[in-house]
Amino acid sequence: ANGLGGGEGPEPMPFNLVGEKNAKNFDPAGFSERAPEWINWFREAELKHGRQAMLAVVGMVVPEFVRIPGEAFSFEAIPNVLDAHDALLDTSMKQILLWISLMEAMSLGALSNMNEFDREPGNFGFDPLGMMPKDAAKAKEMQLKELKNGRLAMVAIGGMVHGAITTGHGFPYL
Repeated sequence: ANGLGGGEGPEPMPFNLVGEKNAKNFDPAGFSERAPEWINWFREAELKHGRQAMLAVVGMVVPEFVRIPGEAFSFEAIPNVLDAHDALLDTSMKQILLWISLMEAMSLGALSNMNEFDREPGNFGFDPLGMMPKDAAKAKEMQLKELKNGRLAMVAIGGMVHGAITTGHGFPYL
């Protein structure tokens, strides 16, 4: 919709109740039909949440193997990554809240600029590593990869958290 990528995938969707049994323009709740003026906002939110989920997945796995220096962060003080929230409530959690607030503040421009975007949804012009290709076709492919990896990460972090809660173990949650 609106020329945004991500709806053209041939991935099978066996439980798709309407239309073809694939992911092409998958929108079972009909958001794009009921609120077409909000499509850019939906994409902005999807990209933001996908990026945060990708970081969260890394943040669930890496601390199982490596910790930053300091007694408060040691494996003995916090044996399970999920326990870090309660254990570090008065220290690191304030910093995390600050970063989350910054991410939200950065997206306020998208809300106030709903239908007159001066940029593509999710494109802040921030690419310090120069990973975005200059070629338009390759850039579109890279955007599609980011979108699909973000979608996967949103599902994955939910599974990882619930796996950790259910088993009481860290990665690989068995």
